[in-house]
Amino acid sequence: MEEIILDRRTMIQSLAGGAGTLGLVSQLSAEQPNRPHHRVRARRVIQLFMNGGPFQGDFLDPKPLLEKYEGQRPSQVDLRTERATAGLLPSPFKYSRQGESGLEMSELLPGLARHADELCVLRSMYTDNPNHGPALLLMNNGSITPTVPSMGAWMMYGLGSENENLPGYVVLCPGRPVRFSILWNSAFLPSRYQGTYINHSSLEPEKLIPYLRNATIGREQQQRQLLMLQQLNHRHLEKRASDRQLEARIAAMETAFRMQFAASEAFDLAGETAATREAYGNGHFANGCLLARRLAERDVRFIQVYHGNGQPWDTHNDHHQKSRELAGTMDQPVAALLDDLKQRGMLEDTLVIWGGEFGRTPTTENGNGRDHNHYGFTMWMAGGGVRGGMSYGETDDFGFKAETDPVHIHDLHATILHLLGIDHERLTYRYAGRDFRLTDVSGNVINKILS
Repeated sequence: MEEIILDRRTMIQSLAGGAGTLGLVSQLSAEQPNRPHHRVRARRVIQLFMNGGPFQGDFLDPKPLLEKYEGQRPSQVDLRTERATAGLLPSPFKYSRQGESGLEMSELLPGLARHADELCVLRSMYTDNPNHGPALLLMNNGSITPTVPSMGAWMMYGLGSENENLPGYVVLCPGRPVRFSILWNSAFLPSRYQGTYINHSSLEPEKLIPYLRNATIGREQQQRQLLMLQQLNHRHLEKRASDRQLEARIAAMETAFRMQFAASEAFDLAGETAATREAYGNGHFANGCLLARRLAERDVRFIQVYHGNGQPWDTHNDHHQKSRELAGTMDQPVAALLDDLKQRGMLEDTLVIWGGEFGRTPTTENGNGRDHNHYGFTMWMAGGGVRGGMSYGETDDFGFKAETDPVHIHDLHATILHLLGIDHERLTYRYAGRDFRLTDVSGNVINKILS
């Protein structure tokens, strides 16, 4: 075998991730990320995921007629739901106008109310399925089929990563959401575009990322080993240029090595001031929002923060009490995140998205709960090129079904990609004899919400 020369300068340039350097695979890859198709408004996305589905009427879609017709079941709400529901159940939470825009917001959102003029509230969202699994897949992957790439994977494929030392797509959840890793997979896209899942129930970097460090050998020796493997893999890859999985494995080794040093710093909240930690508050979601800001400022392209393990917003019983408790753990961290991004000059090119996989019914289940509602629900966006201080679309008088300017998940995805500089109809990948895209054969950009 030809002698492999282990040059220290080569090692450092190839592996250390210094300024202006690229890893071996980045140099070899024949499939470079696409360039933006048009003006880029958002460089990165933070998605705050309320897994389980919050009730739109509790937060940003006031429906006073619910109180007037409490207990009744008008014909407008005679829609098929996953479980049987009874009469109308009003929200007990009061609304008031906030900011210069006068956006109507619930008393459950005192922190977020400071940002009323930055919020673009989508009151007419709808999706195709009232079950958690399919709805999560549609929201995250653009299809209820579990064998297609996730939204974050499409973003990575379209734009690539801006930080060679950290994954470009990170998922933060203190546990496991329903459907788990399918929600951030790359499917038939090259596997280097899949999301990196981080269970942040512990804040110790080496518990956040298992096996972050090699406990048996030092850095220099590890550099030498990895360089040798790089060179051997390079020769192997030259004979198998079409093997994307091999290329992805090589890239993963490089990223894993660099992450030993970059990730330890990025995920260490000890460097944050006491004032910052206090502003975000306590709890897993608060920590997730703060970690999201740290990752965003290190140019991670797409960051998802799940509100909790499983589906905490699935309030089939004791809805009012649970909604108040959930809002109490959500409002302060979200407001602090927006404050933080704004103060750092990052909100202009960071798109923040809030919402669940669907909403909940205005009719009651089990006397004091609410069933899943895919006919109409609310999400909001802020920063990254969207107009603030506005609402778009309307549900019916009771908040059950999107009626005015309905927004499908495909429309949402088309708009997100547009803000990232991507034409959703041109971001395609040929697989199994056809061209696939995140929005399938649908989707329209919501032009009226663009700034």
